[in-house]
Amino acid sequence: MGKWVGVALIALVVVLGVAGVGSYNSLVGLDQAVRAQWGQVENVYQRRLDLVPNLVATVKGAANFEQETLTQVTEARAKASQVTTTASKDILEDPAAFQQFQQAQQNLTGALSRLLVTVERYPELKATQNFATLQAQLEGTENRITVERMRFNEAAQAFNTRRSRFPTVLFAGFFGGRFAEKPYFQAQQGAETAPKVQF
Repeated sequence: MGKWVGVALIALVVVLGVAGVGSYNSLVGLDQAVRAQWGQVENVYQRRLDLVPNLVATVKGAANFEQETLTQVTEARAKASQVTTTASKDILEDPAAFQQFQQAQQNLTGALSRLLVTVERYPELKATQNFATLQAQLEGTENRITVERMRFNEAAQAFNTRRSRFPTVLFAGFFGGRFAEKPYFQAQQGAETAPKVQF
């Protein structure tokens, strides 16, 4: 009888070991997918940061353009760039750093939107080829940002779902913050209300 209890215990330990290894390997794969997608998000945000100085320089050439608007865009870009470069490597495990990054990017989005609305008052600026090209590139980049953020959220959801399932949730707890739940990009507050455009 004691022999069978010993065999059963050994079998249980083997099964738990195999389940643990499988859960760990699964979480590692999903964690790497989230990190790879995060790299894509950073890539498109960097593209936008690179476009902004060219856009501002082109707009500065327009006579009597609102200096306050240009200052807001420049300051928002500087803040977004600073947050991007100072963000910890573990931004995906630090909800506060992730929120700070997202807020800085949303501020830049808002400043660029105000700039493009203000440009509507300057038909000679809208007619220049440089501005039209930069505006098209910026619009394309904004679309890429939306797509990459959506893909990041999908990767984070796959990770979080797997992490929360039984028995993986038990094994994930053994590794502390290594397999912390991943944050999601969320809509900016007030995004449900359409902006009012006035000239």
